[in-house]
Amino acid sequence: MARAAGPAKQGKPVAGTRPVARVAVDIALAHLDRPFDYLVPERFAQDATVGCRVRVRFAGQLTGGYLLERAASSEHPGKLAVLERVVSPEPVLSPEIAALAREVADRYAGTMADVLRLAIPPRHARTEAAAPRPEPERPAPTGSGDRPAGCGGLLAGSAAPSAALPPEPGPWARYAAGRAFLAALADGKAPRAVWSALPGPHWPEEIARAAAATAACGRGTLIVVPDGRDLDQIDAALGDVLGPGRHVALAADLGPAERYRRWLAVRRGATKVVAGTRAAMFAPVSDLGLVVIWDDGDDLHAEPRAPYPHAREVLALRAHRLGAAALIGGFARTAEATSLVGSGWAVAVTAGRQMVRDRAPQVRAAGADAELVRDEAARSARLPSLALRTVREGLSRGPVLIQVPRRGYIVAVGCERCRERARCRTCGGPLALEQAGAAVRCRWCGTVDPAWRCARCGHPRVRALVTGAGRTAEELGRAFPAVPLLTSGGAETIPAVPATPALVVATPGAEPIVATSGAGPGVAGGYAAALLLDGWALLGRPGLRAAEEALRRWMNAAALVVPAAAGGAVVIVADAGIPAVQALVRWDPVTHSQRELSEREQLRFPPSVRMASLTGPADAVMALLDAASLPEPAEVLGPVPGGHPGPDSPGAAPGMLPESVRMLVRVPRPAGPALARALHDAQAVRSARKDPGGVRVQLDPPELI
Repeated sequence: MARAAGPAKQGKPVAGTRPVARVAVDIALAHLDRPFDYLVPERFAQDATVGCRVRVRFAGQLTGGYLLERAASSEHPGKLAVLERVVSPEPVLSPEIAALAREVADRYAGTMADVLRLAIPPRHARTEAAAPRPEPERPAPTGSGDRPAGCGGLLAGSAAPSAALPPEPGPWARYAAGRAFLAALADGKAPRAVWSALPGPHWPEEIARAAAATAACGRGTLIVVPDGRDLDQIDAALGDVLGPGRHVALAADLGPAERYRRWLAVRRGATKVVAGTRAAMFAPVSDLGLVVIWDDGDDLHAEPRAPYPHAREVLALRAHRLGAAALIGGFARTAEATSLVGSGWAVAVTAGRQMVRDRAPQVRAAGADAELVRDEAARSARLPSLALRTVREGLSRGPVLIQVPRRGYIVAVGCERCRERARCRTCGGPLALEQAGAAVRCRWCGTVDPAWRCARCGHPRVRALVTGAGRTAEELGRAFPAVPLLTSGGAETIPAVPATPALVVATPGAEPIVATSGAGPGVAGGYAAALLLDGWALLGRPGLRAAEEALRRWMNAAALVVPAAAGGAVVIVADAGIPAVQALVRWDPVTHSQRELSEREQLRFPPSVRMASLTGPADAVMALLDAASLPEPAEVLGPVPGGHPGPDSPGAAPGMLPESVRMLVRVPRPAGPALARALHDAQAVRSARKDPGGVRVQLDPPELI
C-alpha cells in the first residue's frame, strides 16, 4: 500500500478495530495520485466512516481528503501519521463514485483528486446538519434475482402504488422500437439506445416516461442535459409524469446551500431520479438503472477543467460498470454516437420515414436551383426573396424564428473602399461595431479607435463584413415595422415566447420555445416558420466538427417549428449542395453521421482513434514526450502554435503565450488506455522533479484544429 505522509504522532490511542484509514488526499500532483495510509485515533473510531471528509497532515500542511477504506493493517513498514480531524461523518463519497472517479482519471490521464473535485460539491455544514434523513425503505417484492419482479412492484418507500406502474408509451409509440425500449426498462433489463428524436416539443416527456419505466422496478435514473433551459423542460416533464416530489433537479443557479441539500438527498437515497447539467454526471444515484444524455454533441457537455471528461463518456462508463441502461438522444446525431451503434454497444431508436415526414417542417435551401431561377441573388443575398416570403407567410399564423450564428451588432468590419479587414492598431485583433454610430472597438483588448484609418489605403470609413444578431434584428424591424420584435442571446436569453405573431431573433442555443396558450409550465407549441441565416459562418468554422455542429444547431432550431402539415416552413441560407444542408432538408441526421464517421475512419480521426492533445511551452511539451513510454503504434503530430484559432484570428487565440505549442498523439482505440497511462506517468515524473512549465494534457479533445 502507498506510503503514509508525515511522521507518526506518539501517545495517542488508535482505534481498536480497523485502525488504518486509506485516504484520497486532495492533491492533484500526478506523482502523488494514490491513496495514503493514516492511523485512526480512538476518538474518531465511530465518525471515520468510509466516504467521509477528513483532514490530514501532508508535507507539513493540513489538507483535505476522503476516507476510501478502513483496514486492519498497512503495508507501510514505517510509522503512520494520524488523522487530524474528521470534518463530518457524512459518507459523501460512495464506493461506486470512488471507483468511477479512478476509472475516469485513468481514461483521461488525470488524477483522482481532480475528478473528485468535479464529482463532490463543497460542504455546506448548516445544510448538512439540517437536511432530513430518509425513512427506512420498505422491501420491494422480488423475483428470482435481486431486482423487483416485473413492473408492478412498489417503489421502495413509495406511498402510492400507482406511482410504480410502468407508464403508457405515449410519444414513444411513434418509434419503431419505442415500445420495446420502455418494456425492457420496466422489466429491469439494460437496453442501450442511440435515439434520434422526432422534431417537436415531446422529447422531455419521452425522457420522463423512460425514467418512469425505470422507476417502476425500483431503479434510479440520471439525466444530463446541456443547459438550464433544457433542464427546466425536463424538470416540468418529470413532475407531470412521475408526480411531485419524486425527482430532483441539480442546477447551477440554485445556490450552494440548496444545491448541496438536493445533492445530499440523492446521496442518502431519498430520491432516485436526478436531472441536471454537466456536473450531475457524477451524481450518486442509488440503484442506478438508466443514464440519459440529451444532445450529446453540445460543447457544454465537455468539462473545461482537468481532466476534461465528457459527460457522454462518463455516463457510458457508469452504464457499463453497473449494467445499467443508457439513452443517448438528440435531434441530430454525433459520429461518436454512431460509432457506439456500429460497435454493437447500443442500438438505434429511430422513427420510420413516413413518421419523420409527418412531424418535420418543410425545409428549403435559399441557394437551390429552383430559387436561383426566381431570384438570381438567392445564393449571395443575406435575406433572399424566399426568406422574406417565408417570414411574411409565417407571421400570418404565429411567431417566426430567425437564427443568427453570432451575437452583437456588426462583429467584423472592413475598409469601405478596399474591403481590407479592419484590425486593432494596439494588438492586431479584429474590430467590431457595438451599435449604430459607435466607434469601432477591438474584440480582443477592448480598445476604442474613433480615428481609425485603413492601413492599406487610408480610407476612414468601414463597412460590415459579418453581421450579428443585433443588426439583423434592426434590419428586420425596418422590414416589418408593425410586428413585435424579440431578441434572445447572451445574457438576455428568453425562455419562452407567446404563440402570437412576432419576430424572434436568437443565437444558436438561445432559441425560446413557443408556449401553448393556457398550457402549464414546460408545455411548448411551435414556430410558424424559421430562417437559418449565415450558414457559411457555421460551416466555415476551422474545426473537425464544423459540419456536424452546424447540422446540430440547425436541427435544434428547426425542431421548434410546427410540422409541414400545419404550415411549418424552414429556410436555410446556404448552398443547397452541401451534405449538411441536404441532411437538414431530408431530416436525415443518421446518414450524415454515418458519412462523417466513415470519413474520419479514413483520415484516422476520432472517434475511430484515440488522440491526446499536449499544449504548453515548447520545451515542456518535448520533455513530456521524451519522458513518456508511448505505446508502439503511437503517431506524434506537430508541433503547431498553441491554442484554438477562431474565425476572426489569423493565428493563436488571444491570451495564449506566443511560445506555446500544441502536439497531438494518435493511437488506435485499443491502445487508448496505454496512451493515457503513459502520459500520466510522464506527468508524474515531471511533477516529482518539479520541472518548470505546465503542460495541458487532454485526451479526446472536442476540437483538434
